[in-house]
Amino acid sequence: MIYAIFVRVILTFFGPKFHPANNKFVAVIYDITDPLLKPFQRFQISNAAMGVDFSPLFAIFALNILQWLLGRIFLI
Repeated sequence: MIYAIFVRVILTFFGPKFHPANNKFVAVIYDITDPLLKPFQRFQISNAAMGVDFSPLFAIFALNILQWLLGRIFLI
């Protein structure tokens, strides 16, 4: 899941050519990552000129905490 989020972030730098409506692979990546990123997308910083979306960063952080917790629970 972390790799899918990373791929989604990289694809955003390539513009409309890699938009989910134009590319099936990108649509699959968005379908996989949307349920995890949507709750975190309210933590955006935006103004008239530019917006910064921190949802991938928060989602990866949450996945790492979840992985750590599950590792502690099931390995002890």
